Amino acid sequence: MAKGTLYPSESISLTDEKSGAVIRQVTDHPSIHHHPFFFIPAYDSALQRLFFISHRTGNPQVFCEDRQTGKLVQLTDRDDLHEWSVYPSRDGRHVFYTAGNGAWRLDLETLAEDELVNFGDAPMVAEGMVATSMGTTALSWDSKWWAVPVKWENGFRFYVIDTQSGDHTIILEREKIGHPQFHPDDPNLIHYIADMIDRTWVINRDGTENRCIYSRNAEKNEWIVHEAWLPGRREITFTDWPHRIRAIDIDSGADRVVTEFNAWHAMANWDGTKMVADTNFPDNGVQIFDPLAGNAAPTPVCYPQASQVGDHWNGPFPYANGPVKVYAPQHTHVHPNFAPDDSRIVYSSDVTGHAQIYECLLDGAGN
Repeated sequence: MAKGTLYPSESISLTDEKSGAVIRQVTDHPSIHHHPFFFIPAYDSALQRLFFISHRTGNPQVFCEDRQTGKLVQLTDRDDLHEWSVYPSRDGRHVFYTAGNGAWRLDLETLAEDELVNFGDAPMVAEGMVATSMGTTALSWDSKWWAVPVKWENGFRFYVIDTQSGDHTIILEREKIGHPQFHPDDPNLIHYIADMIDRTWVINRDGTENRCIYSRNAEKNEWIVHEAWLPGRREITFTDWPHRIRAIDIDSGADRVVTEFNAWHAMANWDGTKMVADTNFPDNGVQIFDPLAGNAAPTPVCYPQASQVGDHWNGPFPYANGPVKVYAPQHTHVHPNFAPDDSRIVYSSDVTGHAQIYECLLDGAGN
């Protein structure tokens, strides 16, 4: 089907059997669906659209649900989309993604696609399913800047692109660069991950002050993963798997415990007053907690029952002696994230046999 195709609503109202929460299944086609990665917004700030990837046409395409009509809208028709690169702008005007050897901007009113940068013969995305191999990108909260790590020969080049003009700069070259995130309150500051040992880094948008914020403690056999900024603070939260969520101040290095349970992918809401996380080994459902209270107790909200494939998570840190090949299809992971008004969380689950998009309504919110 061509871009611009409208599909009827597939919305189904459900009740979580364990928590009693109201659940809305958004998609119901027998194919793979997932929303953007856990630290990337799935909604625009006005809640006009819910963005997701669907494989229903045979290739991954960007879709959205028009929240006023309930209809599903196909936004792309490509055979070369890098599906985890997708980043909707909060202002509701564009969706950004990499495809083929280029960085693209989609106008949500006209569906016109503009190639902002062509990277030539770059392989673009590394092989694999996790970390730097996923090809995630970052958009500043003011939508002016787009950070794109590009696989290049034996390493990566880190591009920062002006989203209006397409002007771009390579701010860094190194062996591995992945999962970039602009600070919510500072478009001049970017977090990214490198290798699994010295993993957590920040860099200025102009390429200055590239510095490691946290290296894993080898004596404790730490497994540091799934970093995200905490809005309103100069802190990065991360999973100390499978024990706790911690936060580190990028200026002072102060390190604190946020909460202690087997939180897996943890993400703050848009003002940094709440966090949500899925769980694994064991799967205790999706939990919400206060990131500011100090070792806050979590509250379960729903139980997606996704398969959450990735046996390497059920054991100690596997990368101490270098890279290992893992099987972890990301669409099988829940990856919960808040809507901008905290009325709901979006997540993915393959409980029906195919990965679908769901919303869990919070605090009595309506459909």
